Amino acid sequence: MFYQQLISFLLVGILLNLLLNLRALRKAKGDGELPDAPPPISVLIPVRNEEDNIGTCLESLRRQDYPNVEILVLDDASTDGTADIVARIAAEDPRVRLLQGQPLPSGWAGKPFACQQLANEARGSWLLFTDADTVHAPAVLRHVLCAALGSGAALISGFPHQRTTSIWQKMAIPIMFYFMILCWMPLWWMQRSRRTLPSVAIGQFMFFSAQEYRSIGGHEAVKSRILEDVWLGREMARHHYRQLTLDLSPLVSCQMYREFGTMWDGINRWLYVAASLSIFAFIGIVGVVLLLFLAPFLWLAHGLLLAQPAFGWQVLVMLQVAILYLARFLVGRRFSQSKSSVILHPIGMAFLLLVCLYASYRHLRGAGIRWKGRVYGPESQIG
Repeated sequence: MFYQQLISFLLVGILLNLLLNLRALRKAKGDGELPDAPPPISVLIPVRNEEDNIGTCLESLRRQDYPNVEILVLDDASTDGTADIVARIAAEDPRVRLLQGQPLPSGWAGKPFACQQLANEARGSWLLFTDADTVHAPAVLRHVLCAALGSGAALISGFPHQRTTSIWQKMAIPIMFYFMILCWMPLWWMQRSRRTLPSVAIGQFMFFSAQEYRSIGGHEAVKSRILEDVWLGREMARHHYRQLTLDLSPLVSCQMYREFGTMWDGINRWLYVAASLSIFAFIGIVGVVLLLFLAPFLWLAHGLLLAQPAFGWQVLVMLQVAILYLARFLVGRRFSQSKSSVILHPIGMAFLLLVCLYASYRHLRGAGIRWKGRVYGPESQIG
């Protein structure tokens, strides 16, 4: 009984943290006035085999209502038609420039090197790093610039709307991208602090003051990191620069994965890196996730189907399941996720646990990971 009481108490705390986070997570609003001379903004997009996405992304950026913008796209050795699509659009719009990436040097991961090359060519006093699989509303640059100027933030990132199509995407992506972060991290406190804390920096949308970005060393400061966005956020925090995390879902959308295999590889990449940094901490996290987020559903099924537990035990387990479903419902409603993704939440958690086990197995074997056609070992080996 003590175990169930403890889990119930912890889940109430997690629900409270989620409620505080949702309240603190404001939407970007262009309520402030732009300066008389709007500062130049450079939109920077690294691409590698993105022919299915880059055209739509660039068309959305070309429709921006912000008057002073350049759009730089760096082709990182694509083997499909990505470069041809960008070149065709660049021929129609002088704001768009296509850059050819240099060969990857030793000690660099692919995306940090591509982003550093883009930053070296950028002319803007503000830099937006974004991904080819994003789509942007016409007002996004104006909104985030007003938010940055109004708050004094040197880095704005946040949560785009995640477009999901398959049932596996609907189950896994919202849990990984929204639920786990917003339930676990004290975003409501982090928004007010400049201390070195875990950072909610999301690579799909990172809007930097160019001066502060360059003062930390740019992407070269995190050149060996596979999850460079997280580490850039930590570098900004380490230098005591203000960061602001926003709900970007009305302004930016993203479809990270189109197929099950790429989704599996992408989630495995995140979890593999976590296991690389500290396998013992990773095992602890997996254990906490199992006990807090998945076990209540298993206990409920066990109590209903196989056992006749005490009434108090049943009440506590049902309370735990109700808290988890309430939390998942609140997250789904905030970010316009489908009802099926909420209903299938426990299956999604079980799927993520399976990927966790696979990632830890590959790490212990030293098998490395494959991403965008490149193979990486444990992050400590290239860090």
